[in-house]
Amino acid sequence: MFSYRLELKWAVIYTFFLFIWMIFEVQMGWHDEGIAQQHIYTLFILIPATLIYYLALTDKRNNFYGGIMSYRQGFLAGLVITLCIAVLAAPAQYIISTWITPDYFENVKEYAVQTGKTTPEEADALFNLKSYMIQAVAGSLAVGLIFSALLPLLVKRK
Repeated sequence: MFSYRLELKWAVIYTFFLFIWMIFEVQMGWHDEGIAQQHIYTLFILIPATLIYYLALTDKRNNFYGGIMSYRQGFLAGLVITLCIAVLAAPAQYIISTWITPDYFENVKEYAVQTGKTTPEEADALFNLKSYMIQAVAGSLAVGLIFSALLPLLVKRK
C-alpha cells in the first residue's frame, strides 16, 4: 500500500527550512554587501538539507515500514520527497524573491556587471525570477536524486 503523507510532510518541512535559510542569508548580508561570497556560503545549506532527508527517510522507515526498510523502499521514498519538493520549489522561490529578499536580483546583477562577470544583458537574462524558479525546480530534482540514491544506504534495515 502506498501513502505519501510522510513524504509530503517532509517536503513542507524542507520548504519551510529553505525560507529560514534565506532569511539567515539575508541577515548575514550575503544578498547585499557580502554578495561576492554568497555563491560559496549558500552551499552550506546542503548540510542541513541532508539531515532533513535523513530524518525523513528514518521517519518513513520507523512509522510506515515498521522499522524495516530496504534500499529500494528508501530510494522510492526519497524520490517522492524530491518530487514534492520540486513541486513546491517554484512557489517557494517566488515567496523568497518577492518577500524575503526582494532586492537580491538587482544586487546580484549590479555585482556581476561591476566585476565584469557578465554584460548587463546577460545579467538580466540570468538573474530574474523566471530563471531562478527554473533553477529551483531543476536543482531540487538534481540534489534530491543524489540524496535519494545515497541516504537509503544509511537508513535501510533488514
